[in-house]
Amino acid sequence: MGRGRVQLRRIENKVSRQVTFSKRRSGLLKKAHEISVLCDAEVALIVFSTKGKLFEYSTDSSMERILERYERYSYSERHLSATDSDSQANWTLECPRLSARVEVLQRNMRHYVGEDLDCLSLRELQNLEQQIDTSLKRIRSRKNQLMHENISELQKKERTLKEQNSILAGKV
Repeated sequence: MGRGRVQLRRIENKVSRQVTFSKRRSGLLKKAHEISVLCDAEVALIVFSTKGKLFEYSTDSSMERILERYERYSYSERHLSATDSDSQANWTLECPRLSARVEVLQRNMRHYVGEDLDCLSLRELQNLEQQIDTSLKRIRSRKNQLMHENISELQKKERTLKEQNSILAGKV
């Protein structure tokens, strides 16, 4: 025996509304994971609670890559069908899109400095750790390259100064 149909309207009781939000959010995240696994689809899901807390899910590829792909797709679709009269509408669509992009980038920056990590899954934390490790390797490589260049430059200066010193010593 199935459940009756739920009437779709705002739940007035705050506690019931929060419980429903939590359960439905979990179900939605589960469904997003299922479709990504079953159908090998790239999925990105973003949910904000009424208090502004962010809940997100993305497949193995990062949220940023999926959002960039979406932006490229929606941008090209808009430009294929856009006319001059649509340009004002495009600008009004562009602002929220860019605002969302800025928010994602700011959230990522907080993650990179170790803030707001509670909402990340184990897979997302491992991905973040891998990105930071890769960045650290690049930084160390560049630092070592600069140090070697500086050492070479100082050795050249040392040779030049020794030559000048021996020339001056020969004159004395």
